[in-house]
Amino acid sequence: MAQNFDLVIIGAGAAGLMCAATAGYQGRSVLVIDHANKAGKKILMSGGGRCNFTNLNSTPVNFFSQNPSFCISALKRYTPQDFLELVDRHGIQHVEKAAGQLFCGGSDSSSAKEILNMLLTECEWAGAEIRLQAKVDSLEKQGDSILLKISSGASNETISTGKLVVACGGLSIPTMGATGFGYEIARQFGLEVVETSAALVPFVLTSQWKDRLTPLAGVSADVEVSLGKGHYREPMLITHRGLSGPAMLQISSWWKPGDALTTNLLPGIDVANMFIALRDEQPKTQISSWLSEKLSKRLAQAIVEWEGLGDSTFAEFSNDRFHSLQKALSAWQIKPAGTEGWRTAEVTMGGVSTANISQQNFEVKGLPQLAFIGEVLDVTGELGGHNFQWAWASAVACGLAC
Repeated sequence: MAQNFDLVIIGAGAAGLMCAATAGYQGRSVLVIDHANKAGKKILMSGGGRCNFTNLNSTPVNFFSQNPSFCISALKRYTPQDFLELVDRHGIQHVEKAAGQLFCGGSDSSSAKEILNMLLTECEWAGAEIRLQAKVDSLEKQGDSILLKISSGASNETISTGKLVVACGGLSIPTMGATGFGYEIARQFGLEVVETSAALVPFVLTSQWKDRLTPLAGVSADVEVSLGKGHYREPMLITHRGLSGPAMLQISSWWKPGDALTTNLLPGIDVANMFIALRDEQPKTQISSWLSEKLSKRLAQAIVEWEGLGDSTFAEFSNDRFHSLQKALSAWQIKPAGTEGWRTAEVTMGGVSTANISQQNFEVKGLPQLAFIGEVLDVTGELGGHNFQWAWASAVACGLAC
């Protein structure tokens, strides 16, 4: 005999747990299943263990999708302030580290565990059951229900549900248990899956640039990086593998193989006019000394070597050489060899197409027994808490409709 639940959710991550609690409070019998041995693993590692759980400034413009308007309804119905009220009710301290970016904080013990424990507590209060280390072996539509066969260790069972919610995320960070299972379910029921790629991910470099930059590993700089319509002013970090930091993670969502990044190492400075002024006012100043005041000494020295500046003063520099240096500082072009891929990507770009998903309740159109929420969908946020806000908003919209 199959065990019956009103709602079965595949995935005990941010979206899955939030949906389970929301539906449980509606009086629904809810089962969450996950193949991992712990719930919310990505929650625990997010934000360096502090969990950037939302962004107060999150709006639809902070998301990528082939259907940009899809996320509008859910984000309007469940706002960052709504989630913050839940956090406050559980007494979780938080800090705003950058504009709108809220992290667990306020004490040495405050961490991402508090967000996960809050979600697990909400699920417990709502009566939602969570089964870990449970694998879905098969699923099929049977009448008005969906029948799942799951295995856990040596035991096997059949579960019937009036609605199956797929909340098992994307392909990012496979060591945390990420798989493409959600996409397999979508394809099984005839849904399109938009091509996926690693997003919010560091870049790796060609051998030429890697040789140049490896000695600078650990150096950071506030930069402006742009590619197409993407433009971000954030810190950049040089690593022994390539380029990372918020600026590079953000622009990675715009990057395609073969694209070149344009980086301004001195944002907010009109380098061309400053050079002209310095040549008139401080002609004997060494350019290397000036650079060391504007950038870290290691990065400044590297540029001196790359540009062959030596001990040159401003008075000794021709207009052509000024132009070359200006380009190196204000429009540094670098073509990455690739990204670090799924291993370190924070999220997945692409996913289950929203073309046949209701933006009101996240059900598959014409198949109300099946719904998709969170990262598995073709909705991807920028860095800074937006992806968590999407998880909460899509989960609540779906859970309230169950």
